Amino acid sequence: MEIIRVKDYEEMSKTASSYILEKLKQLDAPVIGLATGSTPEGLYRLLVDENKKGNVSFKNVTTFNLDEYTNIEPTDPNSYHYFMNKHLLDHIDIPKNQIHLPNGNAEDLEAECQEYENKISEAGKIDLQVLGIGVNGHIGFNEPGTPFTSRTHIVTLDESTREANSRFFNSIDEVPTQAITMGIGTIMESSEILMLISGEQKADTLNRLLNGEVSEEFPASVLHKHSKVTVIADEAACSKLENLE
Repeated sequence: MEIIRVKDYEEMSKTASSYILEKLKQLDAPVIGLATGSTPEGLYRLLVDENKKGNVSFKNVTTFNLDEYTNIEPTDPNSYHYFMNKHLLDHIDIPKNQIHLPNGNAEDLEAECQEYENKISEAGKIDLQVLGIGVNGHIGFNEPGTPFTSRTHIVTLDESTREANSRFFNSIDEVPTQAITMGIGTIMESSEILMLISGEQKADTLNRLLNGEVSEEFPASVLHKHSKVTVIADEAACSKLENLE
């Protein structure tokens, strides 16, 4: 696991953008896994800028998002479909049929999970998966206790996760209680993983990720078992680490 320490959120975003642009240049038909939330917003803004400047094209890129709430319309401003369109997908030259997000409104959610797995398999595998991390160590919506072997599945959201996400809603009561998420086993099959961590509120989380034990009670700890993980973290997130150069 490689740790890149940067000054602040903006530098984290710029470093991540450069990392992804280099990866896109290396591959003829890249398959990129995307995350939602406030952490990658700066990254997506920079990727849009680079696309508008003509420095990168997404015409040959296929994307798979980690997760989506259940029982929420794609047009709802709190859905991850809406988030991705607003911050990235509506502003770049990616063909719509190469964009994939779980359908949280599917009549048969179990079948939707299997279909999502099938689509990832058909694409080959994810070349680079972008991840954030929850304060409880969740990746995607894989909450503590999720088996490391899990595939795309329906999850009941931890209260700490719902509370963290309630800032996007009028109240915590409006935050969905369930979501579809790419499984930990699925994430781990990605060729490479890029994790972004920003802010003092993630300092204990990053410290536990780097120095704690590998356990299903802290889902992100599984990344120690992956051969190529890069973590970009700002100074605030690194504030509780010792001797990190």
